[in-house]
Amino acid sequence: QLQLVESGGGLVHPGGSLSLSCVASGFTFIYSVIGWFRQAPGKEREGISCISSSGTAKKYADSVKGRFTVSRDNAKKTVSLQMNSLEPEDTAVYSCAAFFGVQDICTMTPQVYVMWGQGTQVTVSS
Repeated sequence: QLQLVESGGGLVHPGGSLSLSCVASGFTFIYSVIGWFRQAPGKEREGISCISSSGTAKKYADSVKGRFTVSRDNAKKTVSLQMNSLEPEDTAVYSCAAFFGVQDICTMTPQVYVMWGQGTQVTVSS
């Protein structure tokens, strides 16, 4: 069964940290590009980070640059998103997604992603 499963969301105070994980199964993970997206109530989905199949190419949205770090462990079929200095504006459902290609690139354009996880809620509140 092809799937992506996110975990690690929760409630955190402003300034706190969370680490999200995206675990893949059912496909050849080393050929996948993984993106992280979030959607807050009443807002459009936002691409916030991506990582190429080898892990060498990474991108971040301006809204999270310097605070979030994406990494992957191909042996464990896992991509992690370390989120520091969280702000109330970071409150959203966070989802990971995958697409497949031979070039070692990544993009935060959601339309190219073909597989999506169910999402995990992140709430930043005092």
